[in-house]
Amino acid sequence: MKITVCGAGGRMGQAILATARLDRDIQISGALEFEGNKKIGTGDPMIFSVSDLEKFLSKTDVLIDFTNPDGALKNLETAKKYEIPVVIGTTGFNEEQRDKIKEISKSIPAVFSPNMSVGINILFKLIEAVAKKIPDYDIEILELHHNKKKDSPSGTASKLAEIAAVSIGKDFADVGVYGGHSVDMLRKKAEIGVHSLRAGDIVGEHTVYFVGYGERIELTHRAHSRDTFAAGAVRAAKWLAGRESGLYDMSDVLNIK
Repeated sequence: MKITVCGAGGRMGQAILATARLDRDIQISGALEFEGNKKIGTGDPMIFSVSDLEKFLSKTDVLIDFTNPDGALKNLETAKKYEIPVVIGTTGFNEEQRDKIKEISKSIPAVFSPNMSVGINILFKLIEAVAKKIPDYDIEILELHHNKKKDSPSGTASKLAEIAAVSIGKDFADVGVYGGHSVDMLRKKAEIGVHSLRAGDIVGEHTVYFVGYGERIELTHRAHSRDTFAAGAVRAAKWLAGRESGLYDMSDVLNIK
């Protein structure tokens, strides 16, 4: 199958291209970056401007997008025009943008996940199960990433928090707390804390703490390499080809619903 990668010059884009090159079932049709990016005109395959996206979609089976929220939505609209399935690994969308993705996915199939790794998606299921068993325990989430990451908290941390909140019968918008700086830090009932660290070259680490009196449970996922995310994105692209229109996530791809 043929794929086109938007965000091909970034860390994840490069990892996806490297993974795809090793896969005999994958052919890279296009590698694109935002207009003005210094990597345009370089690389193997050569990176082109995203303004040329329409030229590549005619010879593409699935589009993989790891860009930014505004750019991703523009790319989705173009993919919709050509009825091309899309794997969305971009994070940092607001609620209005998420609604737009849902609307577009009524016309084309799309896999949308903040994290494409197998381990993280299993962690999502574990968090749901544990939170339902001990809903009275305090829940705290800590995520660590490299010092070049733009969004905070990570999309994965936000997803973990949402899962934990729903599992204890709450809305994260009502119980979520970011960071830990305040003159009054007395913990409120059912509060879910989300904390972010940015340092060095950390690929990604997420820990969810369930803390009761006299004990705590810590569930941690550590990514050693971006290759695990890239492999997940390519796997999602393969799975998505030929699917009916709709919004899917990695639990669909991995069959761990």
